[in-house]
Amino acid sequence: MYIAALVIPVPAGKKDAYRAWAAKSAAFFKEYGCLEVIDSWEDNVPAGKVTDFRRAVAAENDEKIALSWQIWPDKAFLDAAEARMHADPRMEETDDAPFDAKRLIVGCFAPLAD
Repeated sequence: MYIAALVIPVPAGKKDAYRAWAAKSAAFFKEYGCLEVIDSWEDNVPAGKVTDFRRAVAAENDEKIALSWQIWPDKAFLDAAEARMHADPRMEETDDAPFDAKRLIVGCFAPLAD
């Protein structure tokens, strides 16, 4: 198992647009072998004393934090899928993204425990 995670600042009024974008994106990733995609919407994101989710993505006052993660079979599988996905013109279709993609954070992780 290998996990790709994203922290995304989304204007609060665009929750429905984000939900539609997330569903479309999940279908795309699953087409390339992603096992599971979870998208979630801020419910309790407290301000930290040093850092927090909101500061990490320079969220503005009217933005909520969306957290998304994808489960892939393993790192090699995701690496190969990413090469194929980036060759797919749909990967570059970002016009319908209801957020500022320049401020999202993405990272990939190898699980320590399951």
